[in-house]
Amino acid sequence: MSVVEQISSKQAIELENKYGAHNYHPLPVVLSSGEGVYVWDVESKRYYDFLSAYSAVNQGHCHPKIINALKEQAEELTLTSRAFYNNKLGVYEKYVTEYFGFDKVLPMNTGAEAVETAIKLSRKWGYEKKGIPANEAKIIVCQNNFHGRTVTIISASNDPVATENFGPFTLGIISIPYNDLTALEKALEDKNVAAFLVEPIQGEAGVYVPADDFIEKAYKLCKSNNVLFVADEVQTGVARTGKLLAVNYANIKPDILILGKALSGGVLPVSAVLADDTIMEVIRPGNHGSTFGGNPLACAVAIAALEVVKEERLAENALRLGEIFREGMEQLISKTNLIKSVRGKGLLNAIVINDSEDSSTAWDICVALKDNGLLAKPTHGNIIRFAPPLVMTEEQLYECVEIISKTILNFKK
Repeated sequence: MSVVEQISSKQAIELENKYGAHNYHPLPVVLSSGEGVYVWDVESKRYYDFLSAYSAVNQGHCHPKIINALKEQAEELTLTSRAFYNNKLGVYEKYVTEYFGFDKVLPMNTGAEAVETAIKLSRKWGYEKKGIPANEAKIIVCQNNFHGRTVTIISASNDPVATENFGPFTLGIISIPYNDLTALEKALEDKNVAAFLVEPIQGEAGVYVPADDFIEKAYKLCKSNNVLFVADEVQTGVARTGKLLAVNYANIKPDILILGKALSGGVLPVSAVLADDTIMEVIRPGNHGSTFGGNPLACAVAIAALEVVKEERLAENALRLGEIFREGMEQLISKTNLIKSVRGKGLLNAIVINDSEDSSTAWDICVALKDNGLLAKPTHGNIIRFAPPLVMTEEQLYECVEIISKTILNFKK
């Protein structure tokens, strides 16, 4: 079979199962193209995308401005490494730091890389600025977090699927319950704590939104204890929750900001760690790096992606449509006992299915949604996350609410 020959869904799935590691359990649909809020499978059936590649495609699939930036830069220069300067990196660094309000950026590729970078930066700051004894720095994290799957990051996880048979794990991690200020205050009594790493909304945990004052008060606790507040906004950032950053709801500026996913509009792996000079200055030549981090192609794409967010007022659209979506789900809850609750902010939302975590109900509902032209995926067994591209129109959203409502009302266990 030629590599350019069109294949069926059955053939594509068989190829992945035979030649790929089995580290994912995808919904049985094989996608071949996308535009805006839509994706098409290899049999040309159209779907609404309600996952957005885990919120990487906030600007919509194949946004013409971003794709044009990609094409233009790809014909000029794609990669230099950081052994040399290039004519795009400085321009991007100026743009992204001014865009988010920080002095410096350290460019990386994936979200997990950016989290690792933030942990290294926090530790080094702890030793050189706070005076923590050598090799004693600690990072506070929250239970049920998802920051990635590298060894250091899963050392901060309490999910057995992520940790089983991958030890030994990285030391220096303190894990506390999410949304628990008392536990944070107690953990901060340890003078060797360098940073508190937290998601403003826990995405993979099932779109768990903390109390309205949690982030603000957690930030203040960190400030009073000379501890860095590190916000992982890889999934929540870049307008997803109805504001540019989810921490904007708390009116705080994190000491370190971690971004990824939608930073490129889902076109390339682009991530970033942002901080002010007093923190970032502890990083010196040779301390950290990436061959692809800050490459010219990524820089051109990221600038275009961020321009789209601003020009098309995607945060405002997410805020408005999110309220409509949750209202629609609340109306659905009043008609069925299959859904326990809906939660979220902006266009990062989830419904909790009235069944156990080990049941197949949420998965079966997602298969039914697929059959009805909408793609979503369960998380934590009995929770379905809904996160469409932020370019969605009100008319499209109402159509999707109707698809979800009809699917669930007609669903039989």
